[in-house]
Amino acid sequence: MVAETKADWIVSGSGWARAWLNRLAPFLGLVLVILVFAILIGEPEKYLSLKNLRTVLAQTVIVAIGAIGMTAIIISGGIDLSVGSAIALTGVITALGINAGWSATMAISVGILVGGFVGVVNGMAITRLRVVPFIATLGMLGVARGVAKGIAGSQTVNMPETWANDLLLTVPKQSWMLVAPGVWIAIALAFLAAVVLRRTVFGRRLFALGSNEAAARACGIATDRLKIYIYGLAGLLFGLAGVMQMSRLRQGDPTVAMGLELDIIAAVVIGGGSLSGGEGSILGSMIGALIMAFLRNGCQQVGWPNYIQEIIIGALIVFAVAIDRWRHARLSAA
Repeated sequence: MVAETKADWIVSGSGWARAWLNRLAPFLGLVLVILVFAILIGEPEKYLSLKNLRTVLAQTVIVAIGAIGMTAIIISGGIDLSVGSAIALTGVITALGINAGWSATMAISVGILVGGFVGVVNGMAITRLRVVPFIATLGMLGVARGVAKGIAGSQTVNMPETWANDLLLTVPKQSWMLVAPGVWIAIALAFLAAVVLRRTVFGRRLFALGSNEAAARACGIATDRLKIYIYGLAGLLFGLAGVMQMSRLRQGDPTVAMGLELDIIAAVVIGGGSLSGGEGSILGSMIGALIMAFLRNGCQQVGWPNYIQEIIIGALIVFAVAIDRWRHARLSAA
């Protein structure tokens, strides 16, 4: 009896250690990326300077906000490949609205709502038409990009100066803010999303859906309706990311954010999200977004061309997914 209790304690202890290792892995990855590039650049004080940290944080915002929405989708067992196109579409619509004389607040609200509409359409295609998420969102990738190019006349949309242009200023006009307003918006949204995922019925149902959809349905969860909510809410976040992209460029560009979905998905997976569903955290995804930003910033400062960055990011995605599959295989064997 004592031997069994001791064995149980050892097993539970090892499980506790693995859980903590999984939680610390994104932090360790971030520290490793920072150290590697600080050494490669040869000027750690420059790479870790306040100026560069402000730049990196501003560059993180778009991916971070997108990753919040993608975290919910991936936890639920889905995927969304239309993020980049949704960001381009909402940025163009917001810029067109400001050009038409709308207030910046109204134009931004409409842009965000359009992002939500794109998400709802994705959810409807997945639940009503029974199209797998990969194909449904791949189709939307083309549709949203095409609509963005059509309404913009296949050219960038310049707009007058408003407060919407200042959301991602590296050095904010109000010095007391320390970092860009968009950074504080991303932090507030991340905190709110973390609370919703961990402390609400909606969050528990989302994890249940991703862990076992059939069991969730058997427990009385309206899984189809829940999926539409998830994709719709994520779409609102993608719309906000589009507004941030417009603010960064100071114009609406229908060709922008091509391939950005890879950065966003990579941030979630590197942060501990599982493409099998049922796992993920907002904190992990935010650390993953920071890893992506420091990685791109470091590559630029070292002088590596863009294709090197793409190779590294692609390899990171494959590595993170391989680790996730290996971990699930071990759990299944146990």
